[in-house]
Amino acid sequence: MSARAVCFDLLSALLDSWSVWDGVAASLGSPELGRAWRRRYLELTSTVGRYRPHLEVVAEAATDTGLPAEAAAGLEGAREGLRPWPDVLPALATLEVPTAVVTNCSLALGRRAVACVGAPFTVVVTAEEAGAYKPDPAPYRLACERLGLHPWEIASVAGSPFDAGGALACGFQVTWVNRLGQPPPPDASAIRIVPSLSGWTQ
Repeated sequence: MSARAVCFDLLSALLDSWSVWDGVAASLGSPELGRAWRRRYLELTSTVGRYRPHLEVVAEAATDTGLPAEAAAGLEGAREGLRPWPDVLPALATLEVPTAVVTNCSLALGRRAVACVGAPFTVVVTAEEAGAYKPDPAPYRLACERLGLHPWEIASVAGSPFDAGGALACGFQVTWVNRLGQPPPPDASAIRIVPSLSGWTQ
């Protein structure tokens, strides 16, 4: 790998948050709405730009998909169940460069979620700290500042098509871990798309 650092999405690329959203929806009697709720949240954060309280956006996504706004509080309580995807720790163990996390959440949740990965990171950037949600450039730029590197020196491992497009626009070397087979973003020809992190560094 030619990059001097690697920047990861946290709640999709590294952690299986989809199962947590599914579980909360199921606890409310609507298991079929978990994925739609999560996707709506991704859509909202991709367009909201400047930071709004994380739980507020989660609640809006819930009501937009037919779940009660109180689902957001249930999700917050269930975050302790976050676990890394099986390929994550082996992939992280192969890296010999600084690693960073750039995540679309609050500072408090970012700290808790990073601890769930079970591996150290050189830099952690949350949307709350950056004042904006990805794909706004602010979180990516803050990661570059803290790493002391230019975007083109950093490999970005995105967890959603919105994140992949945002990282590419900022000049990162982008890989999108498309774990759920989502449609690719526009101009995806410059993005490496893989189903998992197994063998990703080769």
